[in-house]
Amino acid sequence: MDVRIISIPSVLAAPPVLSPALLRGRERNNHRSCCFRLTLPISCEATQCNVGILHLLRSPMAESRPKIGMLVSLSKNQEEDEESSIPVFKGSNVLGRSDLSVVDKRVSRKHVSLNTSSDGSIEVVVEGPNPIIVQSGLERKRLNCRDKATILHGDMIEMIPGSFIYKYKILESEKHGSTEKLSEEQTLTLKRKRQILDDEALALSLQESFWTNNDAPLTARGDSSHPDGISAPCDQLEPIRHFNVPKEKIPLTFRLMRVQGIPTWTNTSSVSIGDIIQGNVLMAVLSNYMVDIDWLISTCPALRKVQHVFVVHGESGHSLEQMKEKKPPNWILHKPPLPISYGTHHSKAMFLVYPHGLRVVVHTANLIYVDWNNKSQGLWMQDFPLKDENYQKARCSFETDLVDYLTALKWPEFNVKLPNFGNVCFNASFFKKFDYSCAMVRLIASVPGYHSGSNLKKWGHMKLRDVLQDGTFAKEFVQSPLVYQFSSLGSLDEKWMAEFASSTSSGMSDIKTPLGLGKVQIIWPTVEDVRCSLEGYAAGSCIPSPQKNVEKDFLKKYWTKWKAKHTGRCRAMPHIKTYTRYNGQNIAWFLLTSANLSKAAWGALQKNNSQLMIRSYELGVLFLPCTLGGQWPRFSCTDSGGTSQEMMQGVMSRQGGISEGGKVKLVTLSWQGNESTAPFPEVIKLPVPYQLPPPPYTIEDVPWCWDRRYHKKDVHGQVWPPYS
Repeated sequence: MDVRIISIPSVLAAPPVLSPALLRGRERNNHRSCCFRLTLPISCEATQCNVGILHLLRSPMAESRPKIGMLVSLSKNQEEDEESSIPVFKGSNVLGRSDLSVVDKRVSRKHVSLNTSSDGSIEVVVEGPNPIIVQSGLERKRLNCRDKATILHGDMIEMIPGSFIYKYKILESEKHGSTEKLSEEQTLTLKRKRQILDDEALALSLQESFWTNNDAPLTARGDSSHPDGISAPCDQLEPIRHFNVPKEKIPLTFRLMRVQGIPTWTNTSSVSIGDIIQGNVLMAVLSNYMVDIDWLISTCPALRKVQHVFVVHGESGHSLEQMKEKKPPNWILHKPPLPISYGTHHSKAMFLVYPHGLRVVVHTANLIYVDWNNKSQGLWMQDFPLKDENYQKARCSFETDLVDYLTALKWPEFNVKLPNFGNVCFNASFFKKFDYSCAMVRLIASVPGYHSGSNLKKWGHMKLRDVLQDGTFAKEFVQSPLVYQFSSLGSLDEKWMAEFASSTSSGMSDIKTPLGLGKVQIIWPTVEDVRCSLEGYAAGSCIPSPQKNVEKDFLKKYWTKWKAKHTGRCRAMPHIKTYTRYNGQNIAWFLLTSANLSKAAWGALQKNNSQLMIRSYELGVLFLPCTLGGQWPRFSCTDSGGTSQEMMQGVMSRQGGISEGGKVKLVTLSWQGNESTAPFPEVIKLPVPYQLPPPPYTIEDVPWCWDRRYHKKDVHGQVWPPYS
């Protein structure tokens, strides 16, 4: 008897109730099946956390169907292990985690299905979310979810690329009985069927990897990467697997945040909040929009030991009252002033004071569970030492921008006693004590207000325009594309889009010509992306844009898809916000920020372009080749590092690198150049989570709107909105 699997979405708020609603037994494949119904209570928190899928255990099948072959387990040195082999029966077969000799959660419970033919061949269909590898002779082919391939006697399957390798062997009786009877016509039919499947896989790969509208494919755009699925080595298809950032290079790039429910390899070099807040923190400034204090303290116990915690937030109403009730006595809450209606404090950053330095963290996640576990997010951080006594008055652009931004938050000054600092007045000027001269990024912030005169280019998109105008970029970026990727879309018009594009298109090439306007591509999840995501439709609550903003005709030409196979985050919906200019896999500049695409976040020019009106607080970091050139910072707040004097010497030694220009090359993880032979002293890889170029929407694709009704059930069996 076979106990069939029933998957039911829920959050286990109470023990499950198993009611053996025994359905009528029926003959199927010559064995009896009986089903059980599992009733689970639905928690009210189902939309706030990743809803898992619960499976009942399956008993071994008492197969009475004829066995036609075996999947023989192979070790990495190709030795056969008959004891760990898996039988293949006539008809349909389903293989998964329970069929392996060693349990590995990367293998789904229903990982692949095998459909046998009378000629002994097998059609392989990938059922789980993780890819497999099929090898026929010397050709290795990667198959993603729902991809198909045909295997013959002697072909091999890797259930996980590089692991759980099996060779398909037809039983001798079947092999002789079938192959001897094959006519020339049957042989041609078999080859044709295999070719059709190969062509379908190739066509799908080309659709996703090639740019349309008469643009050249990736390989003609300055990089040598292979389109996904065309017999490329696994390390090219899954480059995040090999993205390991040495400690000394952490400030030069950013990192993706850890995501639950995706394969382990996808979280290489990713970070969680416990990796950031650690060591002897004397004081913590946590800047964010949403803050769940209970979750924050439970997931980051180190905060319990911090004597002074200052929370700058954007909460109001009942949420704010809850924060006040739950905060520890040594925590101080502050909501910055919002002088213009419909604005908010949206910046996401941490400023951690240590006995000998300051850790600055800029990221994209709210301080809530789902943002740090279920979403695609990004984080940058760098440690800065105390200033050397001989350089107390030395200032740089990073320090000026940081202190100006913190001053604008207008928090009430208060006195604190900190070890190694003594009694200090804690205000924005306190942050002048640290040496930012080796900062690897530029700060791009927004502050609410009407900005004009000398402040016109101090905030928002005018600040970005000003910094880019001072930059020099390789000539390959002249009129190259621009990507805007975010999680909320404001009410926009074509005039403002042109205004914003003028800022993001700023900069000069190394041949002394302006970069010029680039083609704008907006990466925005489709309804199908959200429906099939880790959270299902619940993920759409964090992509909160209404129909009136999304379904404007002029936006249709900008839409491109969220595709993130190379980082394993196709199903982790993006809460990260990024803006970049690129050519192939080469990056001119890259901005990681809290700012969505809206006038409130970036500002809108008024009064004949003499005034910039901004509604909200935002903060981001801009990666530029010029700021990354030269010697790397050696200071760490948690490890023994260089002194302030060594840091200053490092800055002096790299000034020549900045003035010469072009010393650093920014690339994506999919860049296939040779770092050892590149004509640059340093190639910096940025873990851009999405595919470049992003594939455009097809006629079937519909952009996600959170106020529409969706009746097609998601991966957890839910519709949207959940109460409909």
